[in-house]
Amino acid sequence: MAKEQRFERVYTQGALQITEIWVDKETGVNYLFHASGNAGGLTPLLDRDGKPVVSPLLNR
Repeated sequence: MAKEQRFERVYTQGALQITEIWVDKETGVNYLFHASGNAGGLTPLLDRDGKPVVSPLLNR
C-alpha cells in the first residue's frame, strides 16, 4: 500500500522560472517555491501581518 503524500501542489506558474504554492496536508501551512535555472528556494507563504498562510484541512 502506497503512503499518501504529505504535500500537495495547489498552484503553479511559469516554465523557465517556476513559482509554485505547496500545502502541508497535516498542518495546512502554505509554502512558496520559486526556481530559476539551477537555483531554487522554499519559504512559508506569509500574509500581510507576517503570519503563515494556513489553509483549512479538508482531507481529515
